[in-house]
Amino acid sequence: MKNIRNSGKSFNFCKFNVITKMIMAMMMVIMACDVNNTAMADNSASAFVNNVIYSHRIAVFSKSYCGYSLRAKRIFKDLDEQPFVVELDLRDDGYEIQNVLLELVGRRTVPQVFVNGKHIGGSDDLKSAVTSGQLQKYLSSS
Repeated sequence: MKNIRNSGKSFNFCKFNVITKMIMAMMMVIMACDVNNTAMADNSASAFVNNVIYSHRIAVFSKSYCGYSLRAKRIFKDLDEQPFVVELDLRDDGYEIQNVLLELVGRRTVPQVFVNGKHIGGSDDLKSAVTSGQLQKYLSSS
């Protein structure tokens, strides 16, 4: 054990080393826990998104204030269809859900519309699918 005396005070390098190692170990544990929590949140959001998509005939990931989302919901209302709507801005995990959508369909934008598990796209894609008759085919394939 090395001791250094300076002005009558001694400094114990061995104790300093032990304390430093303990602090570093604690920091690594904290960081590992944070990574696990993030991974669990991502897994949870992913499970939620997949459950919504495959458990509902029509699923819309939306934001309550978004004009394009309002348009998509209005299209379904005009068709007398009731989609399951997830308002991302009203959820604590909305940002994580958008990240899952990015991985799943390549977009974070809203709305994202799914019919019978098939990704239709956003508002413009939905309008095109209605115009072409493709949406009715997707809806009748349940």
